[in-house]
Amino acid sequence: MAKHHQEVNSYEEGVIYAPWEKKFSRILTPFQEFVHGQTTSGFLLMGTAIIALFMANSAALSETYQHIIHTMVGLGIGSWKLEMSLHHWVNDALMALFFFLVGMELKREIMVGELSDLRKAALPIVAAIGGMLVPALIFFFMNPTGDASRGWGIPMATDIAFAVGAMVLLGKRVPKALVTFLVALAIVDDLGAVLVIAIFYTKELMPVWLGVAGGLFGVLVFFNIIGIRKTIPYFLIAVLLWYAVLQSGVHATLAGVLGAFTVPARPKYDPSLFVNRLRGLAESFKKGLESGKNIMTNHHLQAVAQSLETDVNYVQTPLQSLEHHWHVPVAFFVIPVFALFNAGVPLQFSSWASVFSDPIMLGVTFGLVLGKFLGITGACWIFLRLGLSRLPTGVRFTQIAGVAVLSGIGFTMSIFVAELAYATHPEYLIMAKIGILTASLLAGAIGFVWLWLVASKK
Repeated sequence: MAKHHQEVNSYEEGVIYAPWEKKFSRILTPFQEFVHGQTTSGFLLMGTAIIALFMANSAALSETYQHIIHTMVGLGIGSWKLEMSLHHWVNDALMALFFFLVGMELKREIMVGELSDLRKAALPIVAAIGGMLVPALIFFFMNPTGDASRGWGIPMATDIAFAVGAMVLLGKRVPKALVTFLVALAIVDDLGAVLVIAIFYTKELMPVWLGVAGGLFGVLVFFNIIGIRKTIPYFLIAVLLWYAVLQSGVHATLAGVLGAFTVPARPKYDPSLFVNRLRGLAESFKKGLESGKNIMTNHHLQAVAQSLETDVNYVQTPLQSLEHHWHVPVAFFVIPVFALFNAGVPLQFSSWASVFSDPIMLGVTFGLVLGKFLGITGACWIFLRLGLSRLPTGVRFTQIAGVAVLSGIGFTMSIFVAELAYATHPEYLIMAKIGILTASLLAGAIGFVWLWLVASKK
């Protein structure tokens, strides 16, 4: 015990801490860091949604709120000009960063994550498919004709931030494998939502701009093939790709997914080479201490430290590095701003009975709450009965059913699809958003209580 204490002290010696740093320092595994970020993002998302609802329904702030989201902002160079409302800048440009992160998560999961092993991935994939088809069918059954039927894609999506956040609040009552199952399901769900947006929610297609977008995507692929790992060339071409996709009629945010799939997933250095270079740099750093221990005045130490930073970047793939760095701004800025600009639904109605009997509102609510439950549990039950897969270790089927209910939280992506489906029908959009908010509250509360009660039973 004393030896262990001495080892800890030897590691601590020479470490410089800020006044409160030790109290807040914590080592997290990548998965724990991901879950922690999603949980915090979920709470922040909930807070901004409440603020948006308050502003939209406040007598003093509602007019200001509408003025802000409809303020026109433009960019211009010479005769070229691009002008959109702040609402459209958020939904078409800022959300491209969200889809860029989603694309990188998809690529990583397919290459090395839960979706890389078909046997492990089969159950969440089938669950996600069932959880998309049944809600869409329920909505379409209740809205079979007219422009209202365009909203069938709204109840298909699961909001991973809210869903994971609700599960983490349960702590050790849920096994880690169940959280992993939900994350894998939600990522497949996101992929399905991306495909639905690309195929079914496009405007009139412009072949010339589609060709330009295809050419720019080819340039990004070429960068990957020839081994370019610097982010600046990718960023410049990705901005042009976003503009080309915007002009093509396909929703501009899909440029984020296309760009993400071209991010290199190969490191520059093999791990064994990195170890050898690390030893050499450590020896060089040690010799440099003879000239002084103050790194601010010792140029040799500065050079070695810079080389070490370069080598650390080279042993990581650009994909994992970018995903790590983009997670914070997307989770703590992009998604909350999206909620602030899109969750402000005016709730002053002459008759609430007409709201709760509206087929769009009911289609979204039943699609998310009932459809997700039936689709996910039904698909999993059939797949398990046929012996094509098995439950994750330590997970019971009743817990899968609880996750199915929790998956009815469809906030971010559902609102995004609603904005596309009912862009020219504001009255339909309001009903859809009320349905999303209602369903998310019901699914979150019922799913949380379900998993709590299931966990308390042996």
